[in-house]
Amino acid sequence: MQLNVQISGSGAPLIIMHGLFGTQSNWSGQIKALADHFTVYAIDLPNHGRSPHTNRTSYPLMADNIIELMDQHNLDSAHILGHSMGGKVAMQLAMNNPQRVRKLIIVDIAPVQYPNHHGDVFTGLNAVDLNNLKSRGDADKQLSQHVEELSVRQFLLTNLYRTEAKDFAWRMNLPVLEACYDEISKAPTGPAFENPMLFIKGENSDYITTDYRDQILKLFPKADYRLIREAGHWPHAEKATVFTKLVLNYLNK
Repeated sequence: MQLNVQISGSGAPLIIMHGLFGTQSNWSGQIKALADHFTVYAIDLPNHGRSPHTNRTSYPLMADNIIELMDQHNLDSAHILGHSMGGKVAMQLAMNNPQRVRKLIIVDIAPVQYPNHHGDVFTGLNAVDLNNLKSRGDADKQLSQHVEELSVRQFLLTNLYRTEAKDFAWRMNLPVLEACYDEISKAPTGPAFENPMLFIKGENSDYITTDYRDQILKLFPKADYRLIREAGHWPHAEKATVFTKLVLNYLNK
């Protein structure tokens, strides 16, 4: 598989992986800041952005796709940074291939199975009438019937684009993401990753809680933690300067 990847900067390789419904473009600010210090490989995960669509997805499959990309670019090892779903891909990769990971940073996600909390999002995305859509504003109006938060709708609508025929379409593979949502909700599995690594949590997010402590330590016994105050599930965007400083301090120490 040839994943879509943006490469920028120079120095030690740093692979960045986005979350569900995201693309590497969501990380543009961090890519620019971190590329001053590393060679940044910002990836569109399978079924997202401009990367290929597949018939199914899972964390083992996506982790293998990242290893394949590393092989294609002759990367024996790299720093790995993953957010949300991309964080689970990063965890799976690290557990399966610890020798390929220099330092590991997981952003606002735990190695646990989460309940379905994207039902309204899928309903809203499927309700957008792409065939008769006149504008992005129309799409937002239709999506708002199911997704109240403007910031979430704006994030989701970054996936909307016009084809060469000028029709609206989703870049993400919506049918497969919905069909495989149970796989996406699952925890990564495998042997414990015995090397030091870092979890970053947004203070106002409930994706990492004390209830998950035992499972985190079972799979990542040398985990360290950092909290970004006044941030939610997207601390890299909400508190960009603080996030960049934290990542640089960890990777450079």
